[in-house]
Amino acid sequence: MLTSQENKEETASRALEANQQLLAYLRSLESAAVAFSGGVDSAVVLKAGSLALGGRCVAAIAISPSLPATEREGAVDLARGFGVRVAEIETRETEDPRYQANPPDRCYFCKDYVYGAIVDFARREGFGAVVDGMNADDRGDIRPGRRAAREKGVLSPLAELGIGKVMVRAMARAWDLPVWNKPAAACLSSRVPYGDPVTPEVLGQIERAEASVRALGFEGFRVRHHGAVARIEFPAADMELAFARRAEISERLRASGYTFVSLDLDGFRSGSLNENLRPK
Repeated sequence: MLTSQENKEETASRALEANQQLLAYLRSLESAAVAFSGGVDSAVVLKAGSLALGGRCVAAIAISPSLPATEREGAVDLARGFGVRVAEIETRETEDPRYQANPPDRCYFCKDYVYGAIVDFARREGFGAVVDGMNADDRGDIRPGRRAAREKGVLSPLAELGIGKVMVRAMARAWDLPVWNKPAAACLSSRVPYGDPVTPEVLGQIERAEASVRALGFEGFRVRHHGAVARIEFPAADMELAFARRAEISERLRASGYTFVSLDLDGFRSGSLNENLRPK
């Protein structure tokens, strides 16, 4: 049996090998626009693009009310730190009545706009491919947006190379990326139950609510929007502290426009609003 140190060394070795595979993949494209969110997955792809392609790589950041301002700022700063060009592309998915109706395939309408805008930009600017940060583990979740990616011809190097989330984080750490352990940050629309309208006003309320709780020092949580009710999912490790500070949290969320504030006893689950869509 391997010791803890040996396991770390083996993981680091595998991460270096995976980085080389990703670099080779991107070199084969000759030029690429990376659909960049600032998360660890797309950060690894963009870092590889900067090393493999240099000036023939661009970070394409989709800008809409579904992207929190803090995430936008962080993505821009990170991309510029890689030394690549940054293109902020405004998308209009939140104005689409089909998106606003928030059906279970809302993500398809979102990504249809987002990928469509990035592909159009790439064609105008002469970039040969558009790539994203989907990893191999993402194939197991409910992701209607993947259909839009396929229709637009977007490539997913990490998934195609069979690289999952754990290895992605190891690759990011091997490159000393500051986001190597950054919690997942899905778009703000993922906080709204299917069937409830998604509007810029609702997204703004959620953004204000989460920013107010984050100011207390919490990370990796979600404020799920149920009309007048805010249901907060904290990581298990933060539940005790959250309960101890419940009065402060409640006050801040009420100031954001919620009448009632609830603490979800099951804690944070990525994609928890998809639970009713999965077979029992």
